[in-house]
Amino acid sequence: MGSFPLPEFYNPENASKWSHRADASKLFLAAQDWRKRYHLSGRDRGDFDVELLLIDVQRDFCFPEGSLFVGGRSGSGATEDNRRLAEFMYRNISHIDDVMATQDSHIPFQIFFPSFWIDQNGEPIKPFTTITAETIKSGEARPNPDMAGMHLGQQEDMQKWAIKYCQQLEKNGKYKLCIWPFHCLKGSEGHAFAGVIEEAMLFHALVKSCQTEYLPKGDHPLTESYSVFRPEVDRNKVPDWRNFISIPPVGGVTIIAGQASSHCVKSSIDDIATQIQEQPKELWKADFNSIYILTDCMSAVTVPDGKGGFVADYTAEAEAAQARWAELGMHLVKSTDPMESWPDMKRILRNHR
Repeated sequence: MGSFPLPEFYNPENASKWSHRADASKLFLAAQDWRKRYHLSGRDRGDFDVELLLIDVQRDFCFPEGSLFVGGRSGSGATEDNRRLAEFMYRNISHIDDVMATQDSHIPFQIFFPSFWIDQNGEPIKPFTTITAETIKSGEARPNPDMAGMHLGQQEDMQKWAIKYCQQLEKNGKYKLCIWPFHCLKGSEGHAFAGVIEEAMLFHALVKSCQTEYLPKGDHPLTESYSVFRPEVDRNKVPDWRNFISIPPVGGVTIIAGQASSHCVKSSIDDIATQIQEQPKELWKADFNSIYILTDCMSAVTVPDGKGGFVADYTAEAEAAQARWAELGMHLVKSTDPMESWPDMKRILRNHR
């Protein structure tokens, strides 16, 4: 079955409204009507799956009111991304079997928050400050001694871990430790999904009679977890792979969207690539070819300086990552293009029961 119209309850203006929330009761009735109108049954339980992985489509990232809005260079990045993403989900509801959604889930004292650090004068470190191993060794930054009763270890232990942590980050070459504004705190409004995406996910679940899978990440106080699969620095000798899921599913495909293309999306897809490359080499091509990345449903982190420029701009890092994924064989596609026009997808959908 081809593209569907947008449902009557959908309003594209809601993509820019912090206050918008899904009305589950109305969506349930709308889903029943949709199934009858288009003669749809529940999710196909066959061997072939088309799964959609949504990364951190949460309020704090998706609106200017959020504490860490992913505006991209356009200044409206995540809000426009979510409008396109919701419309993609509605138009292709018959093709999408499963939806998985990650959720950045933080607590007040974590290694990347101002609460964790003080400077040489005993003052909190400001957001968007970069901390390195040398910064800590020189005394310019040190763990906040007020955390002593939080079972994180003694002050000396935290100091040693902080140095080791930053050294490992710098060795990995992906990121240096950036102090972020408080965001996605558990139980806060900013932790919740953007309403227009919450609505689309719930409608999909009710129409297809399948559960959305929710994947929390990021609540360990002593490490960052940009990726849904593992922390940036493992505290264990054995790699700490979390939320392990089969991507792509055996015989199926995975479509990926979300925020931010320069950080959590980037790290998650890089880990998917690592998982694929841990398999026998003869399987690489087929698995990489089974990944589709919605480049118009994600934006890079930028920090405006208030003067028309940026204090920080990670667009180049996001673009370099996408070029690397394409070289591996993943497909960079647009949500606004029919799925049937994506590379190899017409054949795949023809076999999709």
